[in-house]
Amino acid sequence: MTKKIAVVIVAAGSGSRFGDPIPKQYHLLGGKPLLRHCIESFAKLVPLEMIRVIYNPDHRDRYDDAMNGLSLPEPIAGGLTRQQSVLNGLRSLADENPDYVLIHDAARPGISDDVILRVVNALSEHSGAIPTLPVMDTIKQAGLSGFIEKTIPRAQLHRAQTPQGFHFATILEAHKQFEGLEFTDDAALLEQLGLDVICVEGNVANDKITRPDDMDRAHDRLYSGSNLKKENKKMIREEFRVGTGFDVHRFAPGDHCILCGVSVPHTARLDGHSDADVGLHTLTDALLGAIGAGDIGQHFPPSDMKWKGAASDQFVYHAVKLIRERGGRIINADITLICERPKIGPHTRGMREKVSEILGIDVDRVNVKATTTERLGFTGREEGIAAQAVVSIALPVE
Repeated sequence: MTKKIAVVIVAAGSGSRFGDPIPKQYHLLGGKPLLRHCIESFAKLVPLEMIRVIYNPDHRDRYDDAMNGLSLPEPIAGGLTRQQSVLNGLRSLADENPDYVLIHDAARPGISDDVILRVVNALSEHSGAIPTLPVMDTIKQAGLSGFIEKTIPRAQLHRAQTPQGFHFATILEAHKQFEGLEFTDDAALLEQLGLDVICVEGNVANDKITRPDDMDRAHDRLYSGSNLKKENKKMIREEFRVGTGFDVHRFAPGDHCILCGVSVPHTARLDGHSDADVGLHTLTDALLGAIGAGDIGQHFPPSDMKWKGAASDQFVYHAVKLIRERGGRIINADITLICERPKIGPHTRGMREKVSEILGIDVDRVNVKATTTERLGFTGREEGIAAQAVVSIALPVE
C-alpha cells in the first residue's frame, strides 16, 4: 500500500545568529533562496499540495518572491517557538490525514533524495526516523570555570539532521500533549513518550546553515565535485559581469530626501516622478546593465502615472527578480552619492542595511559612500544630488 506523505518546512525564524537583517532562509544559494532549494527537493517526491511552509507573516514579500512560479498551499503562520510553529503546521494537515509527515528546517538546503527515502522507508517499522551523522571530534565536558571535567565517549554520539519523519497521528498527538513546553527537536517528544526513533544515515551536505561562512561551504557541496546534485548533469559554471549606473535629481521645496531607502532630513527634497531616490535609481540601472536589460526608464516609464510617488525599492526588486530568473546571484554593490548637503555619513549604515535587504545579500557586500565636487557644478551649487553605482553579478553558463 502506498503511503500518503506530507512535509512541514519550518521557515519562520529571524535567523538572528546569522547576523544579517535578511532572514537566512531567503538568502540566495546558487541564485535560489535556501527555502526554495528545500521545497524543490521535496517536490520531486511529494505533491506540492502536501507541502506546508511555516513562515513569519512579516516576511510575506520575501516569501512570495522566493515562491514565484510554485503553486503551493497558503503558508502557515509560525508561533513564538519552533515547537509551536511545527504544531501549527501539523494542525493544518489534519484534513489531509497523511500517513507520514516529514519535518524539515529551511536552513538545510542540501537535503537529498536518498536521505529523504531512508527516513521514509524506516517509518514502516518505527514510530520515528531521523538522519544523523556520527560525531568525529573528541567531546570534552567542561565546567562553568572552563576547565575540562571529563571526556565523553563518542562511539554512540550522533549529530541530528532533518527531515525528521514520523507517523502523522503520533507526532500530532505528541505535540498537542507537550504544547507549551520546549524541546530541541521533534524526535525528543517521542523519546519522552518512550516511542522508538531510529537513526538513519545523513549527509554532510545537509548540515544546517547558521553563520554566513556556512553559505560558501554549502555552495561548494551542492555545486561542485562529487556532491553535485543529481539533477545537474555537469558542473555549474558561472560568468561574472559588472553593471554601472548614473543618475541625477534636482532639489525641490521639502524637508527631507529619500536616499538608498532611508529618509534623510534636509532643507529640500529631491524632485522626480517616483520618490526620486537617486541612490536606488542608479542601483537599478547598474543591475539592469549587468544583464543587458536596458535601463530604468524602459521598465518604469515616467509617463506611466502608476509610478508617481512610488517607493524606488520596487524598481530594485524588479531588477533583482530579473537576475534571479536567469539563475544569477548578486555578489556586491557599491554606491556613491555626490552632493554638498545633506551630510550622508551619519546615515550610511542604515542605507547599507536597507540595500542589503533589498538585494538579498550580506551587508558586508554593500557599500554606500559620499563625496563632493568641491563646490563645482550643479551639485557644488547645491542644486541637486548625483549618484553612481557599480554592481557585480554571477550568471550560470551552459
